[in-house]
Amino acid sequence: MAVLTRRDFLKVSGATAAGLTLSQLGFDLTPAQLYAAELRIKGAKETPTICCYCSVSCGILVSTDKKGKVINAEGDPDHPISEGALCAKGASSYQIAVNDNRLKKVRYRAPNSSSWKEVSWEWALTKIAANIKKSRDKSFVEKNKDGKVVNRTDGIASVGSAAMDNEECWLYQTFLRSLGLVYIEHQARI
Repeated sequence: MAVLTRRDFLKVSGATAAGLTLSQLGFDLTPAQLYAAELRIKGAKETPTICCYCSVSCGILVSTDKKGKVINAEGDPDHPISEGALCAKGASSYQIAVNDNRLKKVRYRAPNSSSWKEVSWEWALTKIAANIKKSRDKSFVEKNKDGKVVNRTDGIASVGSAAMDNEECWLYQTFLRSLGLVYIEHQARI
C-alpha cells in the first residue's frame, strides 16, 4: 500500500482542481484534429519594394494575384535595413492599392464655393498649370536690389507629401527649383 504524503495530496488535488476549472471554462482537453488553412497568398507573385513613407527605406513584399491585383503587403525579412519590421504607416501600405474609400475621380471646389464637383484630369492639370504660371509671373524676381541675378519666385511655396518615395521627391524638387521656388519644405520634416 502506497503512502499518500501531504505533498502528493496537494499535487493531485491541485491538478484535479485546475482540470475541473478549465473544463468549466469551455476548454476541451481531448485531442483535436486540425487542418491548416490555405494561405491567401498561395501561388501569388511576391515583389520586393521599398516603403514610400519616409527615407528609412524599409523593405516590403507585395503579393499580387495572377491578374496583378495586390492581395497582401508585409515586411521583407530579407531586407538589410528593416529585417521585416515596419512602422504603422508601412504596415498599412496595403491600403494604398486596396481601399474602397480612395477617390477615383478628380474633384474641384471653386473659390468661395461650398461644394465639390467632379472634373476631368485634363481640365484639372490645365487649371493647375495656369494657376502656377499666373502666380510665378506675378511674383518672379530676376535680379535682387543689388543687381545680382537670382531668378526666383517668392509667391509660391511647397510642402511635399510623405506619401512620395525618394525618387518622386527628387523629381518634384527639381521641378520646383526649375520654377525658381525657394520656399520648399517636406511633410516628413515637420
